[in-house]
Amino acid sequence: MVDEYGELHRPQFHFTARKNWINDPNGLVFHDGLWHLFFQHNQDAPTWGRMWWGHAVSRDLFHWQQCENALYPDDMGSMFSGSAVVDHENTAGFGADALLLFYTAYGKHAKPIRPTSQCLAYSTDNGKTWTKYVANPIVGWMEADNRDPKVVWHKSTRRWIMALYLEDDRYCLLSSSDAKTWTRSQEIRLNGDSECPDFFPIADDTGAEKWVFSGAGGSYSVGDFDGKVFVPETPVLQYERGRNGYAAQTWSNAPNNRRIQVSWMAGGRYPEMPFNQQLSVPVELSLAGSGGSVTLNRWPVHELDLLRVRTVSVGRETISKDKPMVAQTDAKLLDVSFKVFRQSAKGFYVVVRGHPIVFDWDAMTLSVETSGKSKMTEDRPFVKLPDTVMLDVRLIIDRTSIEVFLDGGSISASYCFLPDGYVNPLVLHSYSGEQIIEDFELHELVSTWKA
Repeated sequence: MVDEYGELHRPQFHFTARKNWINDPNGLVFHDGLWHLFFQHNQDAPTWGRMWWGHAVSRDLFHWQQCENALYPDDMGSMFSGSAVVDHENTAGFGADALLLFYTAYGKHAKPIRPTSQCLAYSTDNGKTWTKYVANPIVGWMEADNRDPKVVWHKSTRRWIMALYLEDDRYCLLSSSDAKTWTRSQEIRLNGDSECPDFFPIADDTGAEKWVFSGAGGSYSVGDFDGKVFVPETPVLQYERGRNGYAAQTWSNAPNNRRIQVSWMAGGRYPEMPFNQQLSVPVELSLAGSGGSVTLNRWPVHELDLLRVRTVSVGRETISKDKPMVAQTDAKLLDVSFKVFRQSAKGFYVVVRGHPIVFDWDAMTLSVETSGKSKMTEDRPFVKLPDTVMLDVRLIIDRTSIEVFLDGGSISASYCFLPDGYVNPLVLHSYSGEQIIEDFELHELVSTWKA
């Protein structure tokens, strides 16, 4: 008999539900020492279908305890994606520090069929129990399948701001003083993206407050927001380059002004497992640069370091066709970082449990052939690499996923995979000339389900 959370393809430090299907992370909020994670969840089957909001809590972003489901389908429909906030000032009248959930009621699963609408639920006991607002919906249907409300507090105007998906690549902003009555204002476009908006403030290198508007596919713009109008300063950029990163959301009310994000690793395959799909590792966001040249960096949160149990370090090694670098480990859970100097080689290969990560130095691209592909991200076959002779690489490796962070987090990419046959779990190859590896560090990680 297999131990719960010990199955063959069960991720060991990425969040998965105890059983059945999950997708988008929802309602991410920190309150009273707990990180709350809600998620799209079909409690009845390991496939997508009718949706509940699953719920889990953690004190360190890795050791999660799954709770009772927070939101259940009702006569308004299925419980689709949304967000959460702490109502510190009791603007909604449910009590100071009440937790507020904003979600889409997807009426196409209701009887009779109703369009989508935006609804509110609240908790006065730090998320143990939830009550749906009696006067739902708080925002009626607008057009198409408008959905996925992301709500944030705008301090200087003392108003709640809701980012909402409309249709195609179109979104809008709404505002409210009480979290119940909303007024629509600006429309925003993110060319080539759709669904699951996020909208949040973050400081740039000068300490100035900027705002980031992003979509489910990882596109984003950085700009200014005065409580009424978002003015982008950058073009539409991309923070997620991999095939399997989708529907990312950031935690609200995080301590020390941290901006922490997690995403659904869409399209992964977990054959004959009791669960289906996983989330990414939480990453901390920061802005590099300022003005129109500012970009978003992503880096695994420092809490991941607490899972390290054994470290292998190599100062410098030259690899070639006849001299690969074989990491001295038998572990499957790894946090690996190194610098690679490409020299005159045409390609560089990191083989993870029989699965190749290919750095093509001629084309300056990275590619990972994945076991699972999402129709929402299938147009991301390659990652464009910076044209430098030295590249910083960090790989976060779980049983069925590889997350790549390059150049200090300026480039990141998420992949799901199934291992192939192998002798050594991690091997670095160069088939066309020498390459130099420096500052190699491999950290074996412990399972969060056992630690």
